Amino acid sequence: MSPDEDEELTAAAIARLAGVGRAAVTNWRSRHPSFPKPVGGSRHSPTFSRTEVEAWLRATGKDAQLATAGRTDTGTQRVAWPRESLPDARDSATSQGRAVTDLTPGQLLARVMASLLPRTTTIARPADADHIPEVPVVLDPACADGTLLMAVADRFGDDVKVAGQEVDESAAAAAALNLRASYIGQPYEVHAGDSLLANQLASYIGAAAGVVCEPPFDQPQWPADELATDPRWKFGVPAPRDGELAWVQHCYAHLRPRGVAVVAITPRTCVQPSGRHIRAALVRSGALRDVIALPGGMGLTAPGSDVYLWVLQRPYGRSNDSKVRLIDLSKIADPADVPHEFAAWEQLLEELNPAISKAVPRLELLDDDVNLLPSRHISTRVEASADDFTRLFSRLRALHSHVGQLFPHFSPPAAPIRHSYVTLGELERSGTLTIRSRNATPRAGDLLLHTLGRPPTVAAGTAEDDIGVAQVVEIDATRLDAHFLAAFLRSDANALPVVNTLGALSRADLRRCRVPRLPLAEQRRYGESFRHLQQLEEVLAALAKTGAHVVDQTIHGLTTGILSPSRGLMKNTDDVHVVNEETRAL
Repeated sequence: MSPDEDEELTAAAIARLAGVGRAAVTNWRSRHPSFPKPVGGSRHSPTFSRTEVEAWLRATGKDAQLATAGRTDTGTQRVAWPRESLPDARDSATSQGRAVTDLTPGQLLARVMASLLPRTTTIARPADADHIPEVPVVLDPACADGTLLMAVADRFGDDVKVAGQEVDESAAAAAALNLRASYIGQPYEVHAGDSLLANQLASYIGAAAGVVCEPPFDQPQWPADELATDPRWKFGVPAPRDGELAWVQHCYAHLRPRGVAVVAITPRTCVQPSGRHIRAALVRSGALRDVIALPGGMGLTAPGSDVYLWVLQRPYGRSNDSKVRLIDLSKIADPADVPHEFAAWEQLLEELNPAISKAVPRLELLDDDVNLLPSRHISTRVEASADDFTRLFSRLRALHSHVGQLFPHFSPPAAPIRHSYVTLGELERSGTLTIRSRNATPRAGDLLLHTLGRPPTVAAGTAEDDIGVAQVVEIDATRLDAHFLAAFLRSDANALPVVNTLGALSRADLRRCRVPRLPLAEQRRYGESFRHLQQLEEVLAALAKTGAHVVDQTIHGLTTGILSPSRGLMKNTDDVHVVNEETRAL
């Protein structure tokens, strides 16, 4: 097949083409309005133009994820476009890039931090001007295995030199090996030793175009007395417990004028009382430009920890920036949605969506605490009036009353019910159903077995059908009701042990599961009851979630003065206690 031929691709084929999982393609379709529209197929299994898909991958910088472009005499080969043909070549991953969904949290953090360095990082300076080297240098003074430096090299290529130091000799050797394997261009250097106490990157003091660093998470208290007069402490001598503030200043000391440092820290450094004077000096001087709260679990050196990014810039002359931009991305459910391209950061920082960001005047931050947590200054709530709360509670009361009427009435059978059973393996041999792999594209009406022990569901023909699928069971609807099968399989599957890492039944175990032998009309009666109960379960869960949110908003209204305490709550409180006890008894 020629790469120029306009072939139609299914979602599964796009996933294979891009070298990602099928769920990634589903996410692209739902999260990116610019993703190509279907050109054929069916509603449940649409097809897309290969030409449009490849163009979209190029335009979004996901072209490095493209795995294949067609067949050649030597087999399948990787597609490669010239860097100059991209909208912003420096913001796209290189040929060694990987899909964002395939990155570890640490690798994703490294890509995010590298993307915050401005394009001016690659601007060279004359070799005799203030001892600044001709080739721009980006440093990592605590480089571990070189993950951050490799992300910088991936972004800027041979337009910069990277240099690092690592206290652990084996990690430093790994960093040098990783850079040697992945970074070809300008020289790089990696040193072993404690950069904070024995700086082997001292020749770059005041000369680095950029610095990226995640200080060691488990570093012991540093010897403040021994280094109390160190010129690096431009903003104040850090206390022994404030090791991260020592690293922040250490990184800043290496910057050239207008150079940018991106330092990953823990939330405690934003509020710790002992570091208040240093935070105040960073804010007052204009050196601290941005504070970004990231989703939990993106740490490099301490996976699972909360990470905040401080973006610092050495001013050229007197700083005219009177504000610090605070960004709160901690509520993002999927860390892969955090911007990891410079253009995306530019847009986010320029628009300043009030739900997640705010430019705070520096004087406003210089209070008694100098609290730099974005959540302290950004209100994610939409303020409501007292009348809004009145209408909301009235609506909730009506909904709860209506839900009560939806509970079904079941009667006992006239005679004991005794079923004869058939296994799914027997039904498969008779052609009543077909058990397919997780890679099959579900159709509306198929039975879906899920990972992580979640109950079986019936495919609705939407993008959500692809999420967490372990097996797809294709059903002959003229012989078997899908909801009937899901109901009985739900109880039978729970009785079988799950031993694989997916938390799902194997195909062999699934074929051993049994369902009653019943006429199709009787199956549909069971299936309709199951579908009603399943929908009721979803409604109750949604209503409980909404109720909890309303209570939270009401507490916020009371504490902010929007509402005043209600009168006559004593009797209502007793009633709530009674209902709570009855609920527990159920």
